[in-house]
Amino acid sequence: MGTFSKFLGVSAAVLMLSASVAGAEEKDPLKPRVPADQIAEAKAMKNPVASSPESIAKGKALFEGKGTCFNCHGKEGKGDGPAGAILNPSPRNFTNCKFHKKRKDGELFWVIKNGSPGTGMVSLIPAAITEEEAWTIINYERSFCKGDE
Repeated sequence: MGTFSKFLGVSAAVLMLSASVAGAEEKDPLKPRVPADQIAEAKAMKNPVASSPESIAKGKALFEGKGTCFNCHGKEGKGDGPAGAILNPSPRNFTNCKFHKKRKDGELFWVIKNGSPGTGMVSLIPAAITEEEAWTIINYERSFCKGDE
């Protein structure tokens, strides 16, 4: 079998594997991702970046750029980004208003900083973004909730 044929075979296998896990349900969307022994401290953290149209716009630029969040979470925050399609469970759906009501900013920050075991979420601080940029991204992530669910 030629190199190109092998490549096509591997590509087809990857696509089939992707299709088999694509769309896997988000794992426990309301369950905290912060370990029990650290959750009180995380919940107590307050976002030092005020939510404003300017910080939300900056957060959007970071989410879609330097932070690379859109790769997994999608440009509309639904957890349907191109890289997220192969993850099981699927990435967090930030349009889920129930999630936003249940989780504090400090919990979201903890996950951005430390990653989330059992999911595809990896630590982004300081590898990709600063702590201040993470808080700014959280302001943008919160803007995905448009309803009163």
